[in-house]
Amino acid sequence: METSATPATFPHIISVDDHTVEPPHVWRDRLPSKYRDTGPRVVRAPLKEMTFLGGKFAPVMGEKGDDGPVGDWWVYEDLHRPLTRLDTAVGYDRDEIRLEVITYEQMRPGSYSVPDRLADMDLNHVQSALCFPTFPRFCGQTFTEAADRELGLLGVRAYNDWMVEEWCGPDARGRLVPLTLIPLWDAELAAAEVRRNAARGVRAVAFSEIPPHLGLPSIHTDAWDPFLAACDETGTVIAMHIGSSSRMPSTSADAPPAVGSTITFANCCFSMTDWLMSGKFERFPGLRIMYAEGQIGWIPYILERADVVWEENRGWGGVADKVHRPPSELFAEHVYGCFFDDAFGLRNLDAIGVGNVLYETDYPHSDSTWPKSREVGEAQMGHLAPDVVERIVRGNAIELLDLTDDGLWRGAGG
Repeated sequence: METSATPATFPHIISVDDHTVEPPHVWRDRLPSKYRDTGPRVVRAPLKEMTFLGGKFAPVMGEKGDDGPVGDWWVYEDLHRPLTRLDTAVGYDRDEIRLEVITYEQMRPGSYSVPDRLADMDLNHVQSALCFPTFPRFCGQTFTEAADRELGLLGVRAYNDWMVEEWCGPDARGRLVPLTLIPLWDAELAAAEVRRNAARGVRAVAFSEIPPHLGLPSIHTDAWDPFLAACDETGTVIAMHIGSSSRMPSTSADAPPAVGSTITFANCCFSMTDWLMSGKFERFPGLRIMYAEGQIGWIPYILERADVVWEENRGWGGVADKVHRPPSELFAEHVYGCFFDDAFGLRNLDAIGVGNVLYETDYPHSDSTWPKSREVGEAQMGHLAPDVVERIVRGNAIELLDLTDDGLWRGAGG
């Protein structure tokens, strides 16, 4: 009798964390004409300087005719954000990947083209994928930080329309699963946008792992309740990507990127503790959250520690009146960890929960396991029973995202 996953039986992957690099026309085609010169648009220009230290990315765009490497830049109000090799590194040798500006012609077409993305998914044993944004950043912070809130709201809606109608439209054949944005500055508007997209089959919305880092209220307040209620009512999962607080973890202002890359899970760790101690899961019992690219090996200790604190310190810890069950029980019902390369976490799966783990490939980022996500999965999950592998690689995602039994988005072509 077969007791473990083998290359012949490894399931087709449903990746819950890939990325789209938005093509230049997204906002140009969807915003009113009066915003053509102020809405997001692509400009080709040289790079003056660029640093990435202490978790802070700081590019400076040069003027036409200046010396320096030329790349494609998103320009929006005062923001100048270049496309970089780290945005789309698949197909390049790891030793060749640098922090450098690039043009659309210098990236793999699957980064922004639906037919090419499906072809690259086929090469990687991936059936379906949920994709986070690039220019809006991981939860739409770009629009939240803009001065013109009217334009910002239109920008959010335009992105969502493109995501649903084009990126996940008929050409994707249900294999691309929509993830939409909200106007983070207004919870009522956010709730309306959740409901607008849920009505057309969307079951995932991006949110910040630590909203106060964006100058927004924490989840310990009631400020987010309209948004949370909308997610609860519509079955919309809240997806939080590492870096969705616009602050990657680091240790000092001069720490090299390798430090932050090693501890990228830290924000997820802090965020999950926030949610478990917030009381929101008891107020909104249908609410579910997921942590993209956070890996899973850190989860068992946090659950153990949270339970001890809840048991021993809740009297003075400020949670006795709102958290009435052990945090580990709340985790089991409401929280999903996502990983693409975490052998340690898989060896400790019993302490996490088979039903709380999702698989991802991170295409087309520099950390991506493409085109060997299947091989990585086979190597790290070889000790697990086939039914367990099936749940991790696709079954849990099908349930969470309300996909068809075949793993496709139900709203495709609608």
